[in-house]
Amino acid sequence: MAREEKRLDAHEGEELSDEEKAKVLGNFEKAGRIAASIIKQVPKLVLPGESYLDIAESLEKMICDAGAKPAFPVNVSVNDIAAHFTPEADSKQLLGERDLVKIDIGVQIEGCIGDTAITVDLSGEHGRLCEASQAALEAAIASIKPGVPTGRIGAEIEKQMSARGYKPVENLTGHKIEPYILHAGEEIPNIPSSGGYELAEGDIFAVEPFASAGSGRVADTAQVEIFALQAAPKLRMKYSRELLSHIAENYLSLPFAERWLKGVFNSRITLNSALRELLNSGALRPYPVLRDTGRGLVSQAEHTIIVEHDSARILTKE
Repeated sequence: MAREEKRLDAHEGEELSDEEKAKVLGNFEKAGRIAASIIKQVPKLVLPGESYLDIAESLEKMICDAGAKPAFPVNVSVNDIAAHFTPEADSKQLLGERDLVKIDIGVQIEGCIGDTAITVDLSGEHGRLCEASQAALEAAIASIKPGVPTGRIGAEIEKQMSARGYKPVENLTGHKIEPYILHAGEEIPNIPSSGGYELAEGDIFAVEPFASAGSGRVADTAQVEIFALQAAPKLRMKYSRELLSHIAENYLSLPFAERWLKGVFNSRITLNSALRELLNSGALRPYPVLRDTGRGLVSQAEHTIIVEHDSARILTKE
């Protein structure tokens, strides 16, 4: 996911006890292990003729069956779509034989998140593009230790991609993660930059290089299927207030899919009206589907890491 969320009830600057810190780290580690075990199943699900919806819902069910919750809707972003695509509740879309499919999953335990992604090349013709994002991920992680500025990590990412003839997507970034905050402000760019945030021991980041065979930039499309709660304004309609309460109770400020709301009301018209008022009031932040502006294919690789005393430890790895 590529935009910032903030937990509505977070207490900034609140210091945790050692016992609380250990519990939080344990939850991050458990979420990471679950994410790692589930992402391994993706190649068995992502096959020509398979339904986008079945893939997303199968992976989300695996997360729940493992005793966790999705941190955000499973992204099934295909070809020149880079991120934020999750299928609608009644989607009939099927994968084609030549599709390049990015699957991005998030697992959360008490808000502690394991965020990981892989790319599946159904055509078998884009191995070098997939290699570009994977090699960039590995190089980025190898360069991480306390005191390293994030701009230097971006340089490692670009180096690996340009060596293979591709561009990093410059307006997507890796991101710091805190409990219930998927994007906690600090970012790891996919291109070189001067300075930047200096990594500190204990920081948890999702490192996610995107390699582009097109422009190396993404732009919003008109389609939006993912939202996150960002405010609690006064609302006119009773159903809107009920929907706001449901979202706050179940997702806090973590992203959710419109299809996850289909059981809240009996009427789809009622749901659509309530959702519209929440959007118009500013209660929700939309996450438009992101597409490469040059319509080039995009690959993605991602791990969640913790910065330790002299290196990074991958949490989304068994």
